[in-house]
Amino acid sequence: MTKIERTSLLSLEEYAKQRPEIRAEAMRLKRIRSVFVGPNMTLQFENEATIRYQIQEMLRIEKTFEEEGIMDELEAYNPLIPDGTNLKCTQMIEFPDEDERKVKLAELVNIENRTYVQIQGFDRVYAIADEDLERSSAEKTSSVHFSRFEFTAEMIVAIKKGAAIAMGSDHPNYNYRVDEIDPETQGSLIDDFA
Repeated sequence: MTKIERTSLLSLEEYAKQRPEIRAEAMRLKRIRSVFVGPNMTLQFENEATIRYQIQEMLRIEKTFEEEGIMDELEAYNPLIPDGTNLKCTQMIEFPDEDERKVKLAELVNIENRTYVQIQGFDRVYAIADEDLERSSAEKTSSVHFSRFEFTAEMIVAIKKGAAIAMGSDHPNYNYRVDEIDPETQGSLIDDFA
């Protein structure tokens, strides 16, 4: 898949002009590309458009216009774009109450490695989580993880032919499964494969 190049980014001024339309499209894609696994986990599947939006937003918020800062954002976010054999997501573990969140994140250590995607007719593919840096400890997990699901050529053929996609977590303290993701979501995820 295409990585985002420095020359393809909008200037801060141009982005400000186009932001309402870009933001509306990014929010639409984020909605389509989100899978809710149980009551407290969201898998937000990224693609070039969602990551481009994130980079442009970070540059805007931080008022970054110097080359070094722009390149730092590209370096941080480009690895989150699927590259043809995988799906990549931001995994969010959400408990609105702060006290409950502290307790639950301690109970859910290693959940990022117990999250899976399963293509109909194949074994589960477990997440390869947080390749950039460790976000968990023996005492607690993070509320946000960046995960990659790597598929075989046979699995990709099945996905493209419309095999059902299930997702879930088999963590002992968070065992939920979506037997078949929404067809619109699946259609969008198929586009991530070369």
